[in-house]
Amino acid sequence: MESTGRISNKETFFIGLMLFSLFFGAGNLIFPPELGLNAGEHAWPAIIGFLISGVGLPILGVLAITYIGSSDAEGLSRRVHPKFAVAVTTLAYFTIGPLFAVPRTGTVSYEMAIVPFLTNGGSSLSLLIFTLIYFAIVYALALNPGKFVDRIGKIITPFLLLVIFTLLAAAVFGPLGTYQAPTEAYTNYPLFKGITEGYLTMDTIASIVFGIIVVKAIEDRGANNRMMVQKAAWKAGLVAAVCLGTVYAGLGYLGATSATAISAQTGPEILAAVSRAYFGVYGNVILGLAILFACIPTATGLISSCAIYINRRFPRLSYPLLVLLFTLLSLVIANFGLENVISLSVPVLHFIYPIIMVLIFLAFLDKMIGERRSIYQFAVLFTGIVSLNDGLLAANPDWGYLGFLALPFAELGLAWVVPALLGAVIGFVVSLFRK
Repeated sequence: MESTGRISNKETFFIGLMLFSLFFGAGNLIFPPELGLNAGEHAWPAIIGFLISGVGLPILGVLAITYIGSSDAEGLSRRVHPKFAVAVTTLAYFTIGPLFAVPRTGTVSYEMAIVPFLTNGGSSLSLLIFTLIYFAIVYALALNPGKFVDRIGKIITPFLLLVIFTLLAAAVFGPLGTYQAPTEAYTNYPLFKGITEGYLTMDTIASIVFGIIVVKAIEDRGANNRMMVQKAAWKAGLVAAVCLGTVYAGLGYLGATSATAISAQTGPEILAAVSRAYFGVYGNVILGLAILFACIPTATGLISSCAIYINRRFPRLSYPLLVLLFTLLSLVIANFGLENVISLSVPVLHFIYPIIMVLIFLAFLDKMIGERRSIYQFAVLFTGIVSLNDGLLAANPDWGYLGFLALPFAELGLAWVVPALLGAVIGFVVSLFRK
């Protein structure tokens, strides 16, 4: 029977739940409570800012992949140069994949879901045993990307949401305390501070990685043209955005209203203290389940996306083999010097994050830009000059080379914005003199 290209609303809904679960990793669970606690009386402007960058930009990233008619992230950067597209896409996949983000999901899961139940506070042996089991589950799930909607969207995500909403319901109907005065960082510009805090999720980079999975899930369910893929992606993106936004807002409120009742400061400490206060010893169980249900789908999606991309570049390397290799690499890194590896990843993320954001915004202007490739080239060039400086500063405060410039919005972490706009304008002028 020939496909009509139509996808039922039910299937689209579960694709949206899958997308939510892919985005919602451990970091997404621990950042909002800390933001809420620190923002205090200014919590809601800060939460709104967090939603802009932590929900809006990642969803736009996924939609950008479908909007340009590409099945992978290379389509976003191919207008700059084909070789640049391969380089920046590969860097994005490995940065957010098996080198940094995936190993971290295993380690964070161990520290928050297992260590509280160990009398000795954990050891290298217990970490190894846990990560062997954890990554075996990730490997098994990643082997069949075509079943992600059924296994993640229809099974894991509902359980994750149930666990989270159990905790959030307790906070909403019986807050432990009340708002405190905001910390200095949230006193004057809580909205912009919330926006920059949303970057910590790194989901904007992950969005172009997950774009492959979303497009494949939509196409596997009968979408046979670009218009149908875009329409289904918008609906699924809306479902994911509503889930992410609701959970983030609830977690931010939880952190803000528990400030006067607990002595915790970091996200994990806040969640642990609040869980114990509401549910006693069972609170650790609830929190542990939430962490596991959050981390496993994220790790699975990242491993699968990276394997799909590399397989397309190098067909001789089969998808199952790549999944195995990336899973083993993640396992090794999770057990050997992960903190040092993460510290090395920070400069890379400072460099690549603004470039990805500019490419996403340009994707939605692609029809307007047309063949004016120089707009892409100069916007990315100017952005890269600034973001490279930021990356070097993150590695070593003495390595920056733009100290003589007073760039606007630098104190907000947005020093690249004006250079990107300037580069786009220069690129447009240059295009007027090109055939």
